Amino acid sequence: MLSPSEEVRVIRSVTLRLMPFLGICYIAAFVDRVNVGFAALQMQGDLGFSDTVYALGAGIFFIGYFFFEVPSNVILEKVGARLWIARIMILWGIISSSMMFVQSAWAFYALRFLLGAGEAGFFPGIILYLTYWFPAEYRSRTVALFMTAAAISQVVGAPISGLLLDYPQLGLRGWQWLFLMEGIPPVVLGIAVLAWLPNGPREARWLSVAEREWLGACIDTECAERARASGHLSLWQALADRKVLILSLLYFLIVIGGYGLDLFMPKLLALAFPDVSKSMLGLLAAIPPLYTVPVMLFWGRSSDRRRECNWHVALPAFWAAAGLALASLPLPPLVALGALTLAVSGRWAGIGPFWGLPTAYLTGTAAAGGIAMINSIGNLGGFAGPYVMGVLRDLTGDYAIGLRVLAAAFVVGGLLALRVRVRRPVPPAAAVEPITPPRAVPEQP
Repeated sequence: MLSPSEEVRVIRSVTLRLMPFLGICYIAAFVDRVNVGFAALQMQGDLGFSDTVYALGAGIFFIGYFFFEVPSNVILEKVGARLWIARIMILWGIISSSMMFVQSAWAFYALRFLLGAGEAGFFPGIILYLTYWFPAEYRSRTVALFMTAAAISQVVGAPISGLLLDYPQLGLRGWQWLFLMEGIPPVVLGIAVLAWLPNGPREARWLSVAEREWLGACIDTECAERARASGHLSLWQALADRKVLILSLLYFLIVIGGYGLDLFMPKLLALAFPDVSKSMLGLLAAIPPLYTVPVMLFWGRSSDRRRECNWHVALPAFWAAAGLALASLPLPPLVALGALTLAVSGRWAGIGPFWGLPTAYLTGTAAAGGIAMINSIGNLGGFAGPYVMGVLRDLTGDYAIGLRVLAAAFVVGGLLALRVRVRRPVPPAAAVEPITPPRAVPEQP
């Protein structure tokens, strides 16, 4: 047995070893997923794409993602995280760079679909992987820490994308240069995964034998408790489980608003600041996620301290909706930037607490399949949100109605978050910090 201070040190050691590297990998993933928003500022004019064509291509990524998500995560659980995550990253990097060759709408659709298929399994695979290392009382803050990489990717990626558009090389157009350069990092990182990531605590050579055994036993005990609480769900039972389906719908609503905002953010900023260069636009686009990072860390920590997830999902959804509703109005440029900042912070703050819900009661293959199903169905919202924005823009001539639709999706998602109840495992006596008991809430059937 380890003392409480030794247990704290083990968790801190695992966090410092894994989270920076996983965060860098997710930065590369998210840049490749949403850089099409910046590329579109040039690519649409060069290739004659309407907003509807752009939105369909941007969103079709999530159709490929949907079809391959569950099998990818089940394979990861069987063959190990190191090998499978490396395969995912190398493949999506190659496909992302291939986007530089797009010359028609159908080629655009095909490569975006393949990019989604290639990246499928990465995010839910990492969420599953974190359950191998972090007990439940650390999970919301750990997922929130990981998810800050998505916000950081926009802090880093937006200025870089703007520069690549303004200063292309090798005779390429700016959008081609952008796709080429931003597809290289995931290939390099995928190779690094093979050397850096152990499959689980018992392979962690930087921990002592006693530390490895304690952490492995702690996770095994928690998995057994979750299995008993869930009735030892099989893969197919997990996929048909009522709570899994409700969480899938909840995530779908949140993602509609999230990716509808992410993939049109450069265009919204270009309308608010019509006279700035692409490089300056990239710097402006970095402001909302820069503000969002500390909000995410605070919110994930708050969720763990209170052992409460539902309100920690609902409240960010409501303030994201408020930001989008404000952004749909004719506003001065700096006020519009403030409204978008409010929306972006709400879009991301609830994600860490959200993933505290399914990981609190799913385990083993059921966790692999259930998490992947929630993510895959949820990410169909990544198709619906941008497509709604593009179609409504072409029909109405502006983005106001589309932004209000995204806001409505967040509101409905926030209300649904207050209805689903998942009992979180009781933490061991030695926790990193005192846990504030939640208010008594009757559990829903």
